[in-house]
Amino acid sequence: MRRWLGVVALAGAVTVLLAGCQRPRGADGDLVDDWPALRAPKVFVPATDTCLPRITPVVQAGTYETVPCSRSHLAEAIHVGAFDSPRGARPEPGSPALRTARAECDQRAREVLGGDWHSARLTLNIALPSGPAWAGGARWFRCDLSETDSIDNTRPINRVGSLRGAMIGDSPLIHRCFDPKLIGGNLNYMAPVLCTEPHRAEFVGVYAERDVSWAAFSAAPEQAHRRCMALIAAFAAVPDDADLPYRAGSIFYPPSRREWDEGDRGVRCFLWSDDRKLTRSMRGVGPQGLPAI
Repeated sequence: MRRWLGVVALAGAVTVLLAGCQRPRGADGDLVDDWPALRAPKVFVPATDTCLPRITPVVQAGTYETVPCSRSHLAEAIHVGAFDSPRGARPEPGSPALRTARAECDQRAREVLGGDWHSARLTLNIALPSGPAWAGGARWFRCDLSETDSIDNTRPINRVGSLRGAMIGDSPLIHRCFDPKLIGGNLNYMAPVLCTEPHRAEFVGVYAERDVSWAAFSAAPEQAHRRCMALIAAFAAVPDDADLPYRAGSIFYPPSRREWDEGDRGVRCFLWSDDRKLTRSMRGVGPQGLPAI
């Protein structure tokens, strides 16, 4: 019905013009030159340095919401970057563009936190524009940091307060000592404990794995074990030699498959004491503090 009415109105306008009406005083005869130009539509870009009540891999402008970091939230937007290429489809996991974005997020996270987020109960996620927004010219990506429950449960949890500077000093987020719980010979979960309490594992650091596929990494766990053993030797100040396996073993936590496909190669390494309980940190203890057995 509206379409028919529009056509009738247009026809009436044409009739008036053909009737040869006189030009009104002060008119120049140009019907369009006095209309203001329409503004180009603005592309929605999410804010940075703010906190979020929920986590989504795709940000929709219509449901976008932020909260003050002093209130309970699930994530903190620490950086908004831009993809270099203005053309092509939205980057997918495994693409060079998304891996470059992930590296930028990783660097920004270290600057904000004051340390490597892999060494703490933290996770880093990337959010992208929706498909229609990308088609409309959106080329941003957002880096979101979240606190997690544990080394085993990396789902984000609610927190109050910004993560800025959260890894400076004696932070409760940083991984330290653990008492692993086994089922048979398999690790079930890592229970965090004080290093002065009896324990069998201690976080020693993170190494960056080579640029290999997830399948290739998963098929060669002995390579990750060897890289972690080198970190253990440096952490405990003991020789990295043939006696090292008689001093300690290793436990390692790789990134998730999704994180790996996005470009994260940070593998977390833990010293593992199978033969005896420890009651202090093994940092810098030397051969006497971590003897070969």
